[in-house]
Amino acid sequence: MKTLSNCPICDSADLTKAITSFDHTVSKQHFDISRCNGCGFHFTNPQPEPAELGKYYESDDYISHSDSEAGLVNKIYKRVRKITLKRKLNLVNRPDVSGSAKGKLLDVGCGTGYFLDSCKTDGWDATGIEPGKQAREYAISKFGLNVLEEEKLNTLTPHSFDVITMWHVLEHVPFLNERVTELKQLLKPGGTLIVAVPNRTSYDAKHYAENWAAWDVPRHLWHFSPDDIRKLFAKAAMEVKEILPMNFDAYYVSLLSEKYKNGKSSYFSAFRSGWVSNSRSGTNPPTCSSQIYIIKNK
Repeated sequence: MKTLSNCPICDSADLTKAITSFDHTVSKQHFDISRCNGCGFHFTNPQPEPAELGKYYESDDYISHSDSEAGLVNKIYKRVRKITLKRKLNLVNRPDVSGSAKGKLLDVGCGTGYFLDSCKTDGWDATGIEPGKQAREYAISKFGLNVLEEEKLNTLTPHSFDVITMWHVLEHVPFLNERVTELKQLLKPGGTLIVAVPNRTSYDAKHYAENWAAWDVPRHLWHFSPDDIRKLFAKAAMEVKEILPMNFDAYYVSLLSEKYKNGKSSYFSAFRSGWVSNSRSGTNPPTCSSQIYIIKNK
């Protein structure tokens, strides 16, 4: 484990423990989350060393890279995925996002390749980056996609991508500022970066406190608010243009959080928490469970 002594956004050394959360998925251990008193950013601290991170993903319950149909949650996940894939594709095809034509798209952390395949089928020149061997091989064998190992990211042609997407990936990367710099270098001038991450200032995060499932320690290393995202990308001369809600996430996260909090699933309570969280998506700043940031490369 490594302990961070400075905030990765503002470099302040004024850190305090904000909360302790439990890893219900793999390690069954507690992990602390630090708060920067300089800018307010939250991050898991201490964190696993990069070489150790893989073992915290070794669970059949970690369904983001699973195609299992077993269990109600997995079945709901598959049905919701069909809807969200269409919404994501519609988003990248917006003229203010993609420009006048479908060009080159990079999906960082593409998982098993469902979104990347949707883009390729729709006419995009689509490339994926996926660190997980099993998920990467699945995407290649099932869809015939161009999916590369994470180490290949810095071998891609600079300033060559019109759109880069990261769907619930940025919170996982061990070297935050370095990754932002890499994304900046890969985007064309005026290109668009789409980043989706959980929102630690959401209603459900406050409601469930240490039992909020989207802390997901220690896999989630960074815990963002809208202000954190703005500050992080502003350092790289990139600007947040729009924030959109991910409405389904609120219900899924609340359902898991209910189980973590009470030891059993409560569909009524989870639905209520998800509904309230989504109802805050129109506030300024929006405070729904997970959010999509449309970021332009200046």
